[in-house]
Amino acid sequence: MDAKITGWGHTPFGALKDKTFEQLILDAAREALDHAGLELRDIDGIWLGHFNNGLVADAFASSLVLGLSEERLFIPATRVENACASGSAAVYAARDAIRSGRVRRALVIGAEKMTGTDTRGVTAALAGASYQGEESGVSFPQIFARFAEAYFAAYGDGSETLARIAAKNHAAALNNPLAHLQKDLGFAACNTVSERNPMIAAPLRMTDCSLISDGAAALVMVAEDLVADFPRAVGFRAAVQMNDVMPLSRRDLTELTAARHCFAAAFEAAGVTLADIDLAEVHDCFTIAELLICEAMGLADKGHGAALIEAGETARGGRLPVNLSGGLKAKGHPVGATGVSMHVMAARQVSGLAGAMQHPSAELAAVFNMGGSGVANYCSILEAQK
Repeated sequence: MDAKITGWGHTPFGALKDKTFEQLILDAAREALDHAGLELRDIDGIWLGHFNNGLVADAFASSLVLGLSEERLFIPATRVENACASGSAAVYAARDAIRSGRVRRALVIGAEKMTGTDTRGVTAALAGASYQGEESGVSFPQIFARFAEAYFAAYGDGSETLARIAAKNHAAALNNPLAHLQKDLGFAACNTVSERNPMIAAPLRMTDCSLISDGAAALVMVAEDLVADFPRAVGFRAAVQMNDVMPLSRRDLTELTAARHCFAAAFEAAGVTLADIDLAEVHDCFTIAELLICEAMGLADKGHGAALIEAGETARGGRLPVNLSGGLKAKGHPVGATGVSMHVMAARQVSGLAGAMQHPSAELAAVFNMGGSGVANYCSILEAQK
């Protein structure tokens, strides 16, 4: 008895100064319930993906969504945290509860309010997702700069490749009305260090880094024998989680090793090959991450991703479009919301409901969300079943 996605909601991502963290949760949840045609009282379990680590004062937020109803509802609600993969962790926890038979209808929300603190505060909060034994005090731009440095040392300066990834994702975000930054920056601007595009952590420039965003996304998931009650259903052909060791000192920084294994296991579980996948939403927290993820999924051999990007094979109309939503780079990256947002975007694609983002004849979508420096890895393969 597997879980099926039957409704979804998604707030705009951005610097949403007029929205509290609680309001973001309620807005996304209400939209998802309305989309599924359910009331909160119909839900058997709630999961909230939320990183926090000081970004907001709400350290105990799982029951905030109960404020949607004036009734006193005693629905079990749980907060799930797994760094930048907190949203996918919540999705997988709800799916597991449905597969076990304990829950029939689940509500999953991913949410983060990041702009309530300054850039220094956000940087410090996110740094908590690194290995404190060796990397304490190192920011995430600096961590992913180490990946870029290692990759460039092995395969040559890839700064132009990273700029092409950034430009691609900003162009894609023009088709996403929910994206944080809907502006086509162009390759030249992304590839030039300037006052507007300073070096953040060499060799990563500002345009190589994802945005600090507020936002929330939500899914309604139900047991498959209830699907007849809903106008749409999206299923999981596969859902695989793999975690790696945390210290960078024990890792090969020229690749995302656990991601490669996670994709391979997901394709095997789904009974598909990469050639069967129509599009992918992946975790481009930094442009170097998207490059490494493209190689991890098998789109290019290790060290050969530059030719793939140069040829436009991951752009709209290419062999396998990556991040038609704009990705974390332009859609935004409210950390706890990201994994749920990716599943919403992929579900909309395979249902033919992605609007201007729609990829023609999209049947299978891959979602790849990761936490930390490629430590927590989640790969889902989604398909429409109704």
